[in-house]
Amino acid sequence: MAKYKDNSFFKTFFKRIWYFIYKYWKKFQITKWIVVIVLFFSLIFTIYLTIIAKTSYVHNLQSNLSRSTLIYDKNGTKAGGLYSQKGTYVSSQKISPNIPNAILSTEDRNFYHEHGFSVKGYGRAILLAIGNKIMGRNQISGGGSTISQQLAKNTFLSQQQTLSRKFKELFISIEIENLYSKKQIITMYMNNAYFGNGVYGVQDASRKYFGMDAKNLPVQDAAVLAGMLQNPSNNPIDHPEAAKQRRNVVLELMAENGKISKSELKNYQKLPLGTKDTFKVKDGYKYPYYFDAVINEAISKYGLTEKQIMNDGYKIYTNLDQQQQSSFQKDFKNPELFPQNAADGTKVQAASVAVNPKNGGVQAVVGGRNKDIFRGFNRATDIKRQPGSTMKPLAVYTPALENGFNYDSKLVNKKLSYGKNNYTPNNYNNQYSGKVPMYEALAQSMNAPAVWTLNKIGVNKGYESVQKFGLPVTKKDDNLALALGGLSSGVSPQQMAGAYTAFANHGQVSKPFYITKIVDSTGKTVGKHESSPSQIMSDDTAKQMTSMMMGVFDYGTGATAKPSGYQIAGKTGSTEADNSKDADATRDKWLVGYTPDVVVATWEGFDNTNSSHHLENLSGTGVNTLYKQQMEQIIPYTKQTPFKTQDAATLVKEKDKQNKHSSSKDKNDLAGKVQDFSKNVEVGAKSVAHNLIDGARSLLGR
Repeated sequence: MAKYKDNSFFKTFFKRIWYFIYKYWKKFQITKWIVVIVLFFSLIFTIYLTIIAKTSYVHNLQSNLSRSTLIYDKNGTKAGGLYSQKGTYVSSQKISPNIPNAILSTEDRNFYHEHGFSVKGYGRAILLAIGNKIMGRNQISGGGSTISQQLAKNTFLSQQQTLSRKFKELFISIEIENLYSKKQIITMYMNNAYFGNGVYGVQDASRKYFGMDAKNLPVQDAAVLAGMLQNPSNNPIDHPEAAKQRRNVVLELMAENGKISKSELKNYQKLPLGTKDTFKVKDGYKYPYYFDAVINEAISKYGLTEKQIMNDGYKIYTNLDQQQQSSFQKDFKNPELFPQNAADGTKVQAASVAVNPKNGGVQAVVGGRNKDIFRGFNRATDIKRQPGSTMKPLAVYTPALENGFNYDSKLVNKKLSYGKNNYTPNNYNNQYSGKVPMYEALAQSMNAPAVWTLNKIGVNKGYESVQKFGLPVTKKDDNLALALGGLSSGVSPQQMAGAYTAFANHGQVSKPFYITKIVDSTGKTVGKHESSPSQIMSDDTAKQMTSMMMGVFDYGTGATAKPSGYQIAGKTGSTEADNSKDADATRDKWLVGYTPDVVVATWEGFDNTNSSHHLENLSGTGVNTLYKQQMEQIIPYTKQTPFKTQDAATLVKEKDKQNKHSSSKDKNDLAGKVQDFSKNVEVGAKSVAHNLIDGARSLLGR
């Protein structure tokens, strides 16, 4: 009885709830609103997908696939190419009809009777997707991808298995069908498909696995290629048995589709695999570090994706100097130009970059001594290391000249302490002379005079100067340690090279860049460099700085790095390895030098500095051997424009000589004037005497 009452209660309760819902559902026409909302969101989703399809540049697809992305040097000469996911593109006339027959029999039999998608296939994909959602799997397990959809996925979308990607694929495939014929679509697909072992396209696959061109491929070999599309690892080189089994399945499908007869099927299935590899890998990636930097700039500055850059047939014009780049790469492969490896075999690393000071164009770059890895770590652009004394010209001596000092001004060279924390800079070997001219303090890289000078002009002026040079400093760096390159973060060789362009280019600083112009496969310019140098100091200051930094190579810390027969200016730098007991242990060594035609910055050190991984000798000469070689290989191929000044020591000598000459001349002039005065006095006295005698005679009547 109690059970019956409970059932009756629930029936009454649910009946009232249903009546309430039905009453208001009908009153507010909820069904119509649901239909409207569903239609509204369907419309929005359709518009969104249509926009994606229309903005995917499908009209460029054929030209993109048929061309490789090429990189050109500063003279407009082809320097190499980018071939990721790109094979040798051939026209339909150069592809055996056996290949599309095998592919369509396997992948899409209704290709010529559908408009880019299969209704049945999509229905199956949606049901599977719903099942996966219920099971908590965010993917699709299968789906009816047509040839057009596979082409859309391979060229415009990722391989991520999601329902949203499937709908994007649908709309793009419809757009492909609107713009291209079926023959064009299957040809593009065959040229873009992946066949394992890094091989794309039927032409390269035919060469890789059968040693012949695609136009000559027989039925049984065409079936092998078609069988690899779903699983490229089952290729006749790596897995011959699996490839043969899959081939025979494809041959059966071809027979079902009427492309071969039943008797031909049995004959083809009996044939062995005739594998032969005559494929030659295209090696257009001649300058790995430079090309990597070009790709990075195209992504960060011009908004392209790596996939677009590598596959869409762009022409990328750059500042590359092939002679300079080749010499850099050759030098970095020569172990005699570098210090010995650490005891455990770890290599001393290095990085170099060459920049055109007139516009900031990077002409060459090498970012390490390790094996090339596509878009790997580039020390020339990516490291953040303390610049040491290469900061002195930027943070100390340039603002000093701009604030009343001269290149031969006397600086205090004493061991002094500054501020509440008693910051006490030390010269190398603790040698102090009381006073020293600025040019000598810079050439010999003395620390005490540099810090004294920065303290004298005001730390903030040095900080602002470094900012003008384009280096990444923060308020934490606004202190006296800035004079010696003590930064909270650090800088890269490329940033230092960019800063030194101001000295080489009359006080105008340029930000380094690689790409001058990007043109797409249709000939349209899609990116162009437009920035220009900025004047950050006077031409006279730049000239005085150059005269002082010439001394670095003439008689200073960079003397052994001076290229034979050529005059350069610049600065050495080094930083201490704090975690080593060795007094001469060095973490970083720098050399930044320039002529009016080129700025070259080179860094040397270990990636991770510790007690067993550090450089020796704080004098800054360790990197000099490499630098001398680099400049001797580069300068002869430049315009060899001379500096419009002499080194500061020579200017001082000439100045002293002129002063002595002027002093001697002044003495001679004074003696002459005294002699003339004496003569004039003598003549005047004689005249007065004669006049007195004549007057006396007149009075006496004579």
